[in-house]
Amino acid sequence: MVLKIFFPQCCNRAESGLLVGRWISGHDSAVVLAVIHYPFIPGQVKQYIQQMQAQSGVELTVLGSWSLPKEGQESMESFLRDLSTIFPQQRWLQVSRQMGKMGFICEVVNRNQNGQETQQEAKKQNDDEEEEKVIFVHYEQRKVMLSQLHPTESGDPDLDTEPPSELKQVFQTVARSQPLFFLDRYDDGPLKSTHWQSEGREASIIVELLKQASVPLCVLISWLLALWTWLCSIRIFSLYPLRFLSSKLSTCVQISYRTEHMRTLSSPKPAIEHKQFMRKGNILVSFLVDVGLGVLLMSWLYRDDHIATLANMLMPAADHVAKELEELLQWLMGAPAGLKMNRALDQVLGRFFLYHIHLWISYIHLMSPFIEGILWYGGLSACLGLTFALSLLSDMVALLTFHIYCFYVYGARLYCLKIYGLSSLWRLFRGKKWNVLRQRVDSCSYDVDQLFIGTLLFTILLFLLPTTALYYLVFTLLRLVVVLFQGVLHLSVDFINSFPLFAMGLRLFRPYRLAEGVKFQVLCEEPGTALHLLMEINPLKCSTVVQLYRTPTYSCYPRDSWAALVKKLFVGELIYPWRHKSTKVD
Repeated sequence: MVLKIFFPQCCNRAESGLLVGRWISGHDSAVVLAVIHYPFIPGQVKQYIQQMQAQSGVELTVLGSWSLPKEGQESMESFLRDLSTIFPQQRWLQVSRQMGKMGFICEVVNRNQNGQETQQEAKKQNDDEEEEKVIFVHYEQRKVMLSQLHPTESGDPDLDTEPPSELKQVFQTVARSQPLFFLDRYDDGPLKSTHWQSEGREASIIVELLKQASVPLCVLISWLLALWTWLCSIRIFSLYPLRFLSSKLSTCVQISYRTEHMRTLSSPKPAIEHKQFMRKGNILVSFLVDVGLGVLLMSWLYRDDHIATLANMLMPAADHVAKELEELLQWLMGAPAGLKMNRALDQVLGRFFLYHIHLWISYIHLMSPFIEGILWYGGLSACLGLTFALSLLSDMVALLTFHIYCFYVYGARLYCLKIYGLSSLWRLFRGKKWNVLRQRVDSCSYDVDQLFIGTLLFTILLFLLPTTALYYLVFTLLRLVVVLFQGVLHLSVDFINSFPLFAMGLRLFRPYRLAEGVKFQVLCEEPGTALHLLMEINPLKCSTVVQLYRTPTYSCYPRDSWAALVKKLFVGELIYPWRHKSTKVD
């Protein structure tokens, strides 16, 4: 039989006294949390342990005695051994350490049902006696208390339905015993103890001030969110045009997303579970980083008159794009790459798109006096965060390239119509027909007139297909360039919104806070003493941290696979620039 004793490193040189801790249920092991120094009154020790049990919810008890002999305390070990009658336990641990040695000597006093005691040393005395080996596992109390042990198999602490393991119970015991660590040497109480905070409590004045200031701040944010929710619930905003526009504009989606974040941060309910605490921390750090980057961008925009420079560059760029599009259409209306096009359809499509370019240029020149003002007021949105500025830029790009979107829609609809017409007429030649009710292709008999009309339509659509396909291909490539640029902006917004910056900061600077497991090293193996192991915490991998604590976000860009994208391009289906109506991406 092996008895494991988890012993804190801060108690290795503690003064003689009592070991306070907990026996792990279902396992032959004990966790030592603190050492109460001599002198003490047993009644006060019992009362103190009862108070700590009520505050922490941990079944604390006196595990045994700790002896570190000094000059003038030769009889201390026998006195501490007699305390087993005052604190009755089925097992009484008598741990002692000799000066000049690293190892401990542990004697286990077992109490049987008749009230008799039998002492049994951890070291081997003879081969006839039953041997009970003792292993001391030394751990750093502060790191174990602040760390969160993650299961390696399920990957989600909340989905772990199996009974807690021995190691997890050790971590939970130390974490829930924080009231026991508030007693330090500066207290005027009758008891003195040794633990990781016995030399003084670890605290920060800045953190305490922030805690006090967070209460009225959360109340103010909650009131502002209630006012904002009331304004958004006005009936005029629920009308179809406004509701449709708000679902398509990236800025409106980002506002609703940040509103949900602020509602989570200002919630009066404390984060009880570890995952809720990490979620709030990630949201807060992401919001602060977002606002900081936005302020930097705003300071650059309003310094040295950069906004006027951008406004002056926008009109020449628009004229250059229009000129390039006109040259492209003139090239398509001729003999592009030596291809023989249908001249009548080619001229109709070319003039149609040239007219749209003329309308777009007129629209841009009409808006040119207001562009600098729009950029000036739009730059103020950066004070709300870089994500707002990027979302507004995406909406502005969508408005400025609306003519390219119209070209793409016209070409895609015309191409799609011809593709579906050709596929339907091809089924007519094979004696097939699409059954709308059964959603399948069935056999069908056609007369001569139907076959003749089908042949004529098939021939017309087939010879007009190359001209339509060329226009569709050119405008699809232009549309893809715009979609890719918007996708980069949306990816940047999603990265700032969802990346767990707080969790990654803990992983880099305090890796013990996110523990994946532990590893043991042999610390001491001296003859005549028990085996001593050192427990070290293995931190989570960075990829696992991102997977576990990434904030759920909404898809703001097309997430189709390459095969689905190629299929859409081939059959002429529309590739929409926004996907805000999709579900949350966990």
